[in-house]
Amino acid sequence: MKKEINIKLIPRVASNIELYKKEIAKKLKIEAEDIVEIEVLKRSIDARKKSVQILMRANVWYGGEKPEKKEIEFKAQNVTNKERVLIVGSGPAGLFAALKLIELGLKPIILERGNAVKDRKRDVAKINRNEPINSESNYCFGEGGAGTFSDGKLYTRSKKRGSTQYVLDILKFHGADENILTDAHPHIGTNNLPQIIVNIRETILKAGGEVHFNTKVTDFIINDSEIKGVVTEKGDTILGKSVILATGHSARDIYYLLDKKDIKIEAKSFSMGVRIEHPQSLIDSAQYSCKVRSEHLPAASYNFVSQVRGRGVYSFCMCPGGFIVPAATAENEIVLNGMSPSRRDSLYANSGIVVEVKQQDFHDRKEHGELAGLKFQEYLENHAFRRGGGGLIAPAQRVNDFIRSKHSSSLPKTSYQPGLVSSPLHQWLPNTISTRLQTALKIFDSKLRGYNTNDAIILGVESRTSSPVRIPRDKESLQHVQIKNLYPCGEGAGYAGGIVSAAIDGIRCAIAVNS
Repeated sequence: MKKEINIKLIPRVASNIELYKKEIAKKLKIEAEDIVEIEVLKRSIDARKKSVQILMRANVWYGGEKPEKKEIEFKAQNVTNKERVLIVGSGPAGLFAALKLIELGLKPIILERGNAVKDRKRDVAKINRNEPINSESNYCFGEGGAGTFSDGKLYTRSKKRGSTQYVLDILKFHGADENILTDAHPHIGTNNLPQIIVNIRETILKAGGEVHFNTKVTDFIINDSEIKGVVTEKGDTILGKSVILATGHSARDIYYLLDKKDIKIEAKSFSMGVRIEHPQSLIDSAQYSCKVRSEHLPAASYNFVSQVRGRGVYSFCMCPGGFIVPAATAENEIVLNGMSPSRRDSLYANSGIVVEVKQQDFHDRKEHGELAGLKFQEYLENHAFRRGGGGLIAPAQRVNDFIRSKHSSSLPKTSYQPGLVSSPLHQWLPNTISTRLQTALKIFDSKLRGYNTNDAIILGVESRTSSPVRIPRDKESLQHVQIKNLYPCGEGAGYAGGIVSAAIDGIRCAIAVNS
């Protein structure tokens, strides 16, 4: 017999199958020995009360034979001699577009500006030592895109559950832990993602697809409003049936290229702000109502959203047990991001705290047109660099000092490896951002007591939450509104935000190419 149940468990019991089997048996009024299989469907934490509970939904088979377990498969065709589709960028959108094209019998040709994962690891290590940035291979560019060395969060608000499940299944097939299939907020970890990306590449190559590294696209071949191929920085011409443009939101040269060729782009709202970092123990204590977190509970997280004078202010990419990294893609800029290893065992918790930026904030809109938001983003990153301590040393301020508009005479320890310099962010951040951050932090402290403390710091700047530009496409065909067979895709085109939603958009574009 099979039955789906919902059950509440204490963390110690939820972490041990033999213990929660007994609790499930009690709920079903059967003997634990009669249970032949438990399939956990969803697992989440309820920390609203002092006694933290784990909410579990599961299928339970009992009193009969063990059900046959279905293994996840990827059904690849041999596409060696099939019609070619060019994919610019190897982030989640590009990789999942390639996998879906293979399933559909088309040959993906991935063109990636940066290095493969192995070499990219060395590029990232140099950045963490405050050495010069490789502008083509860093935390944003290279095999797997920004997702490769990210936290690996797989939570999405997408309503397309079928596509979401496909993405999770494919990641599991390529080496992700099976917990991503059941956790309410699934997470892979920056230590595990690189190998998964390599495994996906191997699947693409074995099926007859192609992946070309250090191949930066610098021009499009367009005849009669139809794209025929691309030109690379080396001067090579590469042709294909269609072009899926999945370059990510940091590939500014692509926006400039589109603008130069009079290919329609649109400025859009986005968000910018700071990275905030606390001792993880402080967040654990506040969220779990305890002095020391139980070994059976994960590092605690939080999620804040507020409205301050007509603008949204919210936490973004919260990384429990994580660290802050330098995500700049060029010299003379400071850009911050956060990530966590799979065990989330760092002493620190960090998150972006960002403010909605609207088009009326772009004072030079007449001069820069649809690129005004991009210019505003560039300005703030360059300004953070000037306020920093040289290279990638980031400007920082204790949280309470920031709220009180007070200079910090010293700074606490941090996970950010290149280093910090004390700087009055309350003075030089744009007023539309800094004053709203000060107000929002007070609101957040009322939701999570102790959040505002001088043991916490803010670092500038968190500026690349999403693209400041949208590349418009037809809602039905997903082709660019002007250029036939050009498919703007993923975060860089303004149609996704995170690994899963970008992957889903890549799948949609691949299906559209084949229709």
